[in-house]
Amino acid sequence: MVVEFWGVRGSIPSPGPDTVEYGGNTSCIAIRYGEHNGLIVVDAGTGIKRLGDHLVAQELPHGAIRARLFLTHTHWDHIMGFPFFTPIFIPGSEIDVYGPVTHEQETIEQIIGLQLSYRYFPVRQTELAATIRYHELKEQSFELPDGMRVTTKFLNHPVLCLGYRFDYNGKSVTTVYDNEPFRNLFPVDPHDPDYDPALAEEGEEAAEEQNEQLREFYRGSDLLIHDSQYTLQEYLKNRIGWGHSPFEFAINSAHKAEVDSLVFFHHDPLRSDQELRDLLDGYRAMIKGKTLVKLIVAQEQDRLTV
Repeated sequence: MVVEFWGVRGSIPSPGPDTVEYGGNTSCIAIRYGEHNGLIVVDAGTGIKRLGDHLVAQELPHGAIRARLFLTHTHWDHIMGFPFFTPIFIPGSEIDVYGPVTHEQETIEQIIGLQLSYRYFPVRQTELAATIRYHELKEQSFELPDGMRVTTKFLNHPVLCLGYRFDYNGKSVTTVYDNEPFRNLFPVDPHDPDYDPALAEEGEEAAEEQNEQLREFYRGSDLLIHDSQYTLQEYLKNRIGWGHSPFEFAINSAHKAEVDSLVFFHHDPLRSDQELRDLLDGYRAMIKGKTLVKLIVAQEQDRLTV
């Protein structure tokens, strides 16, 4: 499998001189695999625009574009590029869109269709030329006709969000974004008037159980692409409950799950190229001699072979 990074930023696009090296487009990766050069796309942030242009220029001359698009969730930064994905306007293109069931009344198809309404966009969903099929997912595992095994896991985020594990010919790529570490929701300070020692202990056990289930989901992955929007200091200061992970949590979890390579992903929109370089150097120095996990910062236009 070859993983291509087309958008690596989180929350909002952040173009400019300080993000030109690692990129300012929001979430989109492509996975190419097998002799038939199958195409899986994860998320439709603004990065999917350049991916679509590439497909039209390089692959459309050789035949119709066929892709499977897996949406992690429907927050704006993960779907805002879909209306600009050129293949959806080309007759003969076939796009299968997968996404989590929602807790609201709208389906994935209806949510995408809302984007493609006149109040937001000049082209309506019914005017798209491609054949587009929608599939709603829960926690499950299934095999695509070409032999790719897909396993899903609900993550900890303010809306239903899925992690995806892709297994093919003995190799695995797993995405875990957007995700926040599960934590104890009960007071743990004995001086807190609502403190209950039994509930505090139960809360700790429940949080650790959920975090362990997540580690089991990506255990042994060759490549783990993990949300790392904050440093631990930033997270503890004022970002708890925002639905994202600190670098330190991703590193520790990848080590415990015996992951081969960990890719830091979903960069904070305010994080500059220099800050990302410095953080990578610092974390590599911190873990030297303590773990075999390889650390990588996701960068637009990078291609990683698994």
